[in-house]
Amino acid sequence: MITILVVDDDKNTRLFMKALLEAEGYIVVLASNGQEALDKFEKNRIDLMIVDIMMPNIDGYELTDLVRQSYSELPILMVSAKQETQDRKKGYLVGIDDYMSKPVDEEEFLLKIQALLRRAKIVSDRQIHVGDVTLDYDSLTVSRPGEEITLPLKEFQLLYKLLSYPGKIFTRIQLMDDIWGYDSDTGWETVTVHIGRLRKRFADWDEFSIESVRGLGYKAVKHDV
Repeated sequence: MITILVVDDDKNTRLFMKALLEAEGYIVVLASNGQEALDKFEKNRIDLMIVDIMMPNIDGYELTDLVRQSYSELPILMVSAKQETQDRKKGYLVGIDDYMSKPVDEEEFLLKIQALLRRAKIVSDRQIHVGDVTLDYDSLTVSRPGEEITLPLKEFQLLYKLLSYPGKIFTRIQLMDDIWGYDSDTGWETVTVHIGRLRKRFADWDEFSIESVRGLGYKAVKHDV
């Protein structure tokens, strides 16, 4: 069973999220502040943390930073009434994986939880399988029976990102931020160049393709072969 830690100093918010998550079959652990949350990690195996920003003593930013030092791969969703861009940026800088503003949309909230848990499993396994094709993060290889290609790091990370979410559209800016980082001086045109290289390398691989979505960005598509 998956255990989710909800950290929020508002009792109603904690109980609301607990009800939503338990209805989906998750085990829910509650904490009303940062210190209590740290204590919960000592007593429970936590698979995902949901954290508010504004809490007494240890706020959500500091808690995220502390948790990241010991649990580098733990999925963390920050949910806060703060809606300014700088609040989101600060959250990502200290180590959150995603951000939602209160009040949350229930369906979107649960979908984000599912996506974060799926991503965590991919990170843990460090492999993606698309039919007979295997992407191996440790060796940066893409292989299928009788054939193996070793990719440059950024090309591999880009393909791995797209195939982790087949059918999902990513903008060039999203891919730029995820692969090259928010602080990179590289222009978004780099994404277009790398997409072109990947398409050329895998032109005769029928298991998947990378498609352009006019005016939006790119998506990976898996094919039955």
